[in-house]
Amino acid sequence: MDPCPFVRLIVESLALKLPAAAAKPAAGSGIHPSTTPCYAKLKIKNFPSQTALLPLCSAGGDPPESSPSSATFHLDPDALRRISSKPATTIKLSVFTGRMGRTCGVSSGKLLGSVQVCVNLGNLQTRGCVYQNGWVKLDGGAAGTEPAARLHLTVRSEPDPRFVFQFGGEPECSPVVFQIQGNIRQPVFSCKFNADRSNRSRSLPSDFNTSNRVWARTFSGERDNNRVGRERKGWMFIVYDLSGSAVAAASMVTPFVPSPGSDRVSRSNPGAWLILCPNGVSISSWKPWGRLEAWRERGPTDGLRYKFELITDAGLTSGAPIAEGTISVKKGGEFSIDNSRSDSALSFLLKNRGFVMGSSVEGEGKVSKPVVQVGVQHVTCMADAALFVALAAAVDLSMDACRLFSRKLRKEFIHDEQESIN
Repeated sequence: MDPCPFVRLIVESLALKLPAAAAKPAAGSGIHPSTTPCYAKLKIKNFPSQTALLPLCSAGGDPPESSPSSATFHLDPDALRRISSKPATTIKLSVFTGRMGRTCGVSSGKLLGSVQVCVNLGNLQTRGCVYQNGWVKLDGGAAGTEPAARLHLTVRSEPDPRFVFQFGGEPECSPVVFQIQGNIRQPVFSCKFNADRSNRSRSLPSDFNTSNRVWARTFSGERDNNRVGRERKGWMFIVYDLSGSAVAAASMVTPFVPSPGSDRVSRSNPGAWLILCPNGVSISSWKPWGRLEAWRERGPTDGLRYKFELITDAGLTSGAPIAEGTISVKKGGEFSIDNSRSDSALSFLLKNRGFVMGSSVEGEGKVSKPVVQVGVQHVTCMADAALFVALAAAVDLSMDACRLFSRKLRKEFIHDEQESIN
């Protein structure tokens, strides 16, 4: 099982030092917040721009190795081929003061200046490189601005090989999953989806401790019995290896039901999945590995909100999720787990830093064949990869589970719908 070459281009240790006339006096040296917020927009051609907040560094402050502000660009094999054909690639950082965002179509921030750093990624798939580390003066800026401010940044690259998998069809269609390596597609898993409501208890370990009140609600799968016909429950997605052995599963253990007086799954009453690995030789015996919670988020953009936590023998690892975010219901997006930041909840659970996994999610009503990427340091065998495939399926199926209850689901979920009617 060979990985695909990926490279992470990292811009970190960001901090800003304003001219003496513009800087606000601070008590002591080092990095400190400012009443006038500053931020940087980072751009690479053909990549989405990123934004990072800039802490201020006083005139006598030490270099900000501890600054948490950073941005990362993930370069896949196609991007690497495109970039490696050029002599160099330019990262442009534009520094602004003021609030981020736009007001009446006009940027709210005032441009202080910009910095450009050239990087050469020609032969960096096996070794890392540092391109810039230290203070640089800002160029340009709006007319009439103060003398040039200084920006501290570290720009470096590191190899980030990943295993890449793609579903051969939508998860609810029980597809084959292929491993992708260049132009080669090799089948590695087969999958089985079942919307039988009676499946909800079959996947749960009989000896699991349910004394904890959080798990009692989660594992029971019980909700208001008056809502039969207004809930989606019992969905099960099992991943098999090529020998036909079950190696991972995703089980819907908390039903997805609409909030009272509405037709949507809300934050106050989310649905949940358990991501399971085999616990013994019996196909009906599983051990929980992770818990995914999902609901439909209200706001300017209608979105699928998710939260994922790891599970140990003692239960949930902590109160802090290792991954959470919102995926646009209309446009889709990506579910990801990243252990790049040293202050993240995941950094205390995993020794290996960096990218963990990511999977694509299509918007509601669109054909979705998730592409799953997994960092090589998190895969020691095919069963490890299968857990991430099951997690990706659970995220994708949550888009259907959180579909407004005023709308019907597609035919693959008809078993569940028909039983509700009966």
